[in-house]
Amino acid sequence: MGISAADVKRLREKTGAGMMECKNALTATEGDFDKAEKFLKEKGLAAVEKRADRATNEGKIFVKIQDNTAVLVELATETDFVARNPEFIALGNAIADQALAQGYTELNEALAALVTDLATKIRENMSLKRVKVLKADAHEYLTQYIHGEGTIGVVVKLGADKPEVFAGEAVPALAFNIALHIAAFSPVALDRTQIDPDFLKEQEAIFHKQMEGDEKLQDKPDKVIDNILKGKVNKYLAEICLLEQGYVKDEKLTVAQALADCGKQVGAHITINDYVYFKVGQ
Repeated sequence: MGISAADVKRLREKTGAGMMECKNALTATEGDFDKAEKFLKEKGLAAVEKRADRATNEGKIFVKIQDNTAVLVELATETDFVARNPEFIALGNAIADQALAQGYTELNEALAALVTDLATKIRENMSLKRVKVLKADAHEYLTQYIHGEGTIGVVVKLGADKPEVFAGEAVPALAFNIALHIAAFSPVALDRTQIDPDFLKEQEAIFHKQMEGDEKLQDKPDKVIDNILKGKVNKYLAEICLLEQGYVKDEKLTVAQALADCGKQVGAHITINDYVYFKVGQ
C-alpha cells in the first residue's frame, strides 16, 4: 500500500524521528500508524540501551513548591546540548509535577518510564538520578533557588514561632538569601551536631599529619600542639557548617546572626529547620 506524506508527517510530529525513519516504519508495518509508532519506539529504545554505559554527567535540577511540599529532581543526560532541549526541560518539570501530584517521595517505575519515553525519542542516554521531598507544617516556610541554567538547586525550610511573619517581606527575603548562600557555599551540614563523628576524626587525622610535617611545630609542647589542632578543627567546622558560615549578604555576620537579626526585626524566633542542596553530577 502507498504511504502518504501526511501519515509520515503525523508520525514524525508524534515521535520526533526523521522523515525517512517514519516512512520506513510505516512501510514495515503496512501503514498501521500505531504499529509504526511502536516500531520506532522499540528502535529508539534499542539505541538507548546501546548507550546505557555512556556517562550522564550533564543535566538539570528541577524544583517545584506547592502548598506545604517541595520536590527536587535531578534529571541527567550525556550532553549539555540535550540538557537545554525544551523537551528535556519539559520532562524535568513534568516529573516534579507528577511527584507532587502523586505524593511520590522517591524514584519509582512510573517516573522512570517518563524518562525512557523521551530517551527513545532523542536517543541519548538519560537517567533520573534523585528525587527529594521536603514537607512543611503551619510553622514552617519553604523557598527555592535555582542557580544559572539549573546546575544547582536548593530548597530551604525555615521555622518561626509566629508563622504570620511568613506573610511579610523580611522572612521570605531571608529564606531566599539563605538558599542563595547554600548554592554559593554548599555547606556540609546545618551545624556541628550533624557532622558524622567518623568524618570529623578523619579530618583531625589529616590536620595532625600536616602538623607533624611542620618544622615550626617540632619543639612545641603537646598541650600547644593540641590547642593548635583544636583551632584548626574549629576553623574547619566554621567553614562547612551553615549556621557558622559568613552570611552571603554580609560576611561580617554569620548565618546564625542573620537569622537572629531578622527575628528581632519581625519579633519572632526564626530557625533553619532543614535544607536540600542538589548539584548536577554530585
